This record gives sequence, structure tokens and C-alpha cells, in this order.
Amino acid sequence: MDVGNGFLHPDRLFPADPATRTIARDLYETVRALPIVSPHGHTEPSWFAEDKPFEDAASLLVIPDHYLFRMLHSTGTNLDELGVPRLDGKPVARGRDIWRAFAAKYHLFRGTPSSLWVDHAMSAVLGCTEPLTPENADTLYEHINEQLAKPEFRPRALHQRFGIETIATTEGALDPLVHHQKMQKDGWIGKVRTTYRPDGVTDPDAVGFRDNLVKLGEITGCDTTKWDGMIDAHRKRRAYFRQFGATATDHGVPTAFTADLPASERQALLDKALKGPLSAADAELFRGQMMTEMAGLSAEDGMVMQIHAGSRRNTDSGLFATRGPNMGADIPTRTDWVGGLNALLSKYGHAPGLRVLLFTLDETTYARELAPMAGHWECLMIGPPWWFHDSPNGIRRYLDQVVETAGFANLAGFNDDTRALLSIPARHDVWRREACGFLAQLAAEHRISRKDAEIVARELSYNNAKRAYKL
Repeated sequence: MDVGNGFLHPDRLFPADPATRTIARDLYETVRALPIVSPHGHTEPSWFAEDKPFEDAASLLVIPDHYLFRMLHSTGTNLDELGVPRLDGKPVARGRDIWRAFAAKYHLFRGTPSSLWVDHAMSAVLGCTEPLTPENADTLYEHINEQLAKPEFRPRALHQRFGIETIATTEGALDPLVHHQKMQKDGWIGKVRTTYRPDGVTDPDAVGFRDNLVKLGEITGCDTTKWDGMIDAHRKRRAYFRQFGATATDHGVPTAFTADLPASERQALLDKALKGPLSAADAELFRGQMMTEMAGLSAEDGMVMQIHAGSRRNTDSGLFATRGPNMGADIPTRTDWVGGLNALLSKYGHAPGLRVLLFTLDETTYARELAPMAGHWECLMIGPPWWFHDSPNGIRRYLDQVVETAGFANLAGFNDDTRALLSIPARHDVWRREACGFLAQLAAEHRISRKDAEIVARELSYNNAKRAYKL
């Protein structure tokens, strides 16, 4: 993993206490250069399939990163200035103008993880010698664009330079995986792999849900008007995704609710969903039943089930109407994991080979629910801090609250969960530094030996992710 420092401080994020910092620094040196395992994320598969040069600094660093334009939107920046596409097709800013608008307000990211990621990308990867300011924006823009024109900055070269052992993209159930087909011919499946994301045909509130179910039936030759036929269609699509390296599924749900209805009630619920919009209660029941069905399929085919629960998505209706989803207007909500997963665990919790990774935005559940659950159920592992909490302090809070009850073995390591390719080594570097800082404190207090701290540092940085995702 390329983590050269440039203008970055070599001891960033390490403990302030000199003795503990020395331990953290030593531990970090044992994991700094480990390969990156990126088993969940949202980079564009076309990047790796086509291997074309990136257009410019703005399209690479700004436009794909909703962490950035979320903050800028909150301070009055029009998203047109940041090049965020409009659904009506009207023109938005491009290239240098985007970069200048970003540089003018880059100071707003002081103390945030975004500044860590962007500074790391610019310094350690792109060779910039100073942080971004309005005064040097044009100079850095030209420098970055010159770098991006070189062969060593194409997507496949960056994949290798970053030491990425494997990276997973995420595609919907109806995706033909054209880019993965190209990568398969090039021998790149394994280096890049897909992930099965069926929300478009498991969530009745998804845009085009009924049309999606029809298309799912057409693709698979299954009768998706029948509950068993619909589940068999998923079975076939999951098998298709496994041809392109998939070892995991991903489910973004508003709550952790699961259900286990009798067959007649399942079919009646599907019949209602096919006729028209469901009530909020019935939509939640449908999603809950589908989560249990997906767990059953995972118990059957061995694919790891990821549950990302607890986000109220697209809360800015005006922004959603003009820009679409994933514009930064998603807000964490309270999540009931114990009650929510009761139906799923009652039916499949002891199924051999089932693995379910739990990701939460509700940090109050770490010590109260997730750690005790993962500390009991063999099938459960706790995913790393996600989204708003994928940050230095978020990682510290996470480790502090889950390790005593769940141990290190029940943690799923780290995944970067990003669309921004150049932030991947930065995010893994932050995780490794914070994990080493946490372990250094344990070692300084003689709660763990230095040798064991080195072992755990490697597990958290590399081994746990491979084991969690069955890689």
C-alpha cells in the first residue's frame, strides 16, 4: 500500500503520549505495507474494465465523493458549481471551475476525515508538495492532470500500486455485469469482483419495483409473480454473480427488521405489492421477509450477507428530485438489532456456513446490542464503522465499545465502502493507524503483550477481512 508522506505528518493519528506513540509506530510498521483487501465498495467497474485515463482532478477527487459535496452544500455551495449531474440534463460546471470552487472552501474540511483522505491522495499518491488552497488551486490542478495522463495513473496501474489484493464493486440484481465480463476475459476477476445488491427487487419502495420484478423474471425465466418463483430467480442471479467473483451480498435497509411469515401470507403480500404501492407497514413486512429469505439463500450458497441498516435515505426531497439518490442527504436513525433480527436468527441463526456482517449508523448499539450478539452467534460479525463514523474518532469509539464483549475475532476487519478510488489507501491507512493506536494503549497498560498486539494488528488490517468475506 502506497502511504508515502509528502506533506503529511508521519505520526498523524498516533497517541499523544510519547511512550504509547512509540509502540503504535512500531506496530504500524508491521502492517503498513500489507496488501489491501477491499471486500465492499462502490468504485466504477468500468474504470478497471476499460482502463482509460481519468479525465481530470475534479472528476477524480470531487465529483464521486458525496462526503465532499455534502459539506459544501451545507454551507451554501450550489451543486452545479461542483459538477454534480442534474437529472434534467442542464449543464453544470466542469474541470477547472469545479476545482476552483472546491479549493475556495477546502478550509471547511479542517479536522474532518475528508481532509485526511484528500490530503493523503494529493500528497502520497499524486505527489503534491503542499495542501490545497485557493492560491495554489490552478497550479495543483495542472500538476494532478499531468500525473493522470501518465500510464502509471490509470485504474489498473493504481490498483497494483496501492497493493490491492482484491476489490469488490457493488451491482444491482438486474445488472448484466458487462464490465465484469470484460475483466473476466482479461483475467482480472478476483482482482476485481462484484457484489450482489438486490434492493431494487426486494424493497417495494424502490423506484420501479414492479417493473424490476418483471425484468427479474424475464432474465431468469422464473415466474416472479409467485413467491417461490421470485426466490428461485434470486437463486439464479446469485449464481450468475458468483461467476464474476462475488462472495457477498449487500442489503441497504432502513431498519434491521426481519420476518418469517407462513407461505400463504408471503404470497398474499407479493400479490399486493404487484398491484400497487404498499402501506408503510406492509412495505416493512415485505422487506423483513426478504431479509430472512436472503439469509436462507446465503445459508444455501455460502455467500456472505451484509446488512447496512439504519439510514433514512434521501431526506432532501428537492435535492432527490433534481439530482437523484446518494447526494449526502441521508441521516442515521435508531436501530433495534436484537428485536429486528429475531426472526432471521430464529430460523437460520444456527445454519452451518451462514455468515452475516452487521453495519450500523446507530453507535448506541455497539456495546448494548452488536457486541453481545456477535459474541454469541457464530454467524454474526460486526462490520467496521460505516459512513458518518468511518473516521478516526469513529474507529476509536467502535473499538472501545465492541472489543471487550465481542473480542477481535468477531470483527470483520476493514472495508473502505467508497466510490473515490484515490481515497482507498488513505482510508485503510487511517484504519491501520487507529487500530495500532488502540492496541498500543492495551500494550502500554500490559493488557496485551507486544507480540499479541502485532498478531492482532495484522488480523485487523488484513486477515479478518479475508476470513469474514470468505476470500
